Amino acid sequence: MLHSHLTTLNAVSLILKTFNEEGLPSEALLAGSGISAADLNRADTRITTNQEMQVCANAVALKHDIGLELGRRMHVSCYGMLGYALLTCATFGDALRLAIRYPALLGTLFELSLEEDGERVWFVAADYRESPAMAVFNAEFCLVSLKVICDDLLGHPLPLLATRFEHAAPDYRDSYAEHFASPLHFAAKDNAFAFDRHWLDQPLPLADAITHQAMAERCRKQNLEFTGRQAWLGRIRQLLSAQLNAAPGLEGLAQQMKCSPRTLRRHLKDMGSSYQELLDELRFERAKQMLCEDQLPIYRIAETLGFSETASFRHAFVRWSGVAPSQFRPH
Repeated sequence: MLHSHLTTLNAVSLILKTFNEEGLPSEALLAGSGISAADLNRADTRITTNQEMQVCANAVALKHDIGLELGRRMHVSCYGMLGYALLTCATFGDALRLAIRYPALLGTLFELSLEEDGERVWFVAADYRESPAMAVFNAEFCLVSLKVICDDLLGHPLPLLATRFEHAAPDYRDSYAEHFASPLHFAAKDNAFAFDRHWLDQPLPLADAITHQAMAERCRKQNLEFTGRQAWLGRIRQLLSAQLNAAPGLEGLAQQMKCSPRTLRRHLKDMGSSYQELLDELRFERAKQMLCEDQLPIYRIAETLGFSETASFRHAFVRWSGVAPSQFRPH
C-alpha cells in the first residue's frame, strides 16, 4: 500500500539525534528517504509516513531495539502545539481524549482508544496498516512514547497494571521491563497498557483553562490543514502511481489536478517535496514491490516504471536504496 499521510519531522529528528550521539552521520539514516539536510532546518517541513518509515528502517537495521529507546525520548514537548494543549488540560482523562482526537498531530500509525475494563482502563494502539516489517518497531515506539506522555502529563510515572503487545516476545524482551513496570504479555490481540481508572479524574499540575483554549483552537486548525493536505497529496499520488510508465510531467500533472504548474510546484514545496521527489518515491515503492513479489526480469521492471534504459533504473535504485536491484531481490 502506498502511503499518503503527512507527518512532522519529530521522529526523524529524534532518530538522527540519537545516532549522532553515537557518532553515526545522518547520511546513513536518511539514505533512500528523499529527506535532505536542508529539510531538517525547516520547522514547518512535512514529510510522508513512507519517508519517515525509510529512516526508521535504516535505524532498525543498525539497532534492533531502537524503537524502545526512541519512544523513551518522545516527551510531550516534542508534539508542538498539541503538547501544550495536552499539558494544560484540566484532567489526565481530558488530555488522553484530546490526544486520541488528533492522531495526525500525534503522528501515530495506530488507531488509539481508551477501553474501560472494570476498574482498569486500557490505552490501546491497534489497527496497524503500514509495513509489516516495521510492525514491532512501531508498536514499541508507539507504546513507550504514549507512556512517556502520560508520565509527563502527571509529573510522575503512571503506575501500570499490565502491558501487552501484538507481536511475539523478541530476544531483547528483558529491555521492556525498563519501560513498563508491570506484567508483560506478548502475542496479544493488540498493543496496550492498563492503569487504574481513577487516574482519569486526576487534575493536571500544569492545567490552565485560558492557555488550553487557545492551544486547542490552534490544534483544531492545524489538524484541518494536515487532513486537507493529506487528501490533496493522496490525489496526486493516486494520479502519478497510475502513470509511472509514462509520467505526465509537472505541467501534465497540474492540468490533471486542475491547477497551474506554478500552484502545484508551490504546494509541493510547502510540503517539503517536489514533483521529481514524489515520482521517485512512487517508483521506488513499486520497484521494491515488483522485485519482491514478481519474477519479471529487471529490464521489464525498468520499462514498467518509465525508464528508457535499464542502466538508468539501476542507477536510480542504487541512489534510493544503496544496493542494486539484483541485490535487493530475495534469492
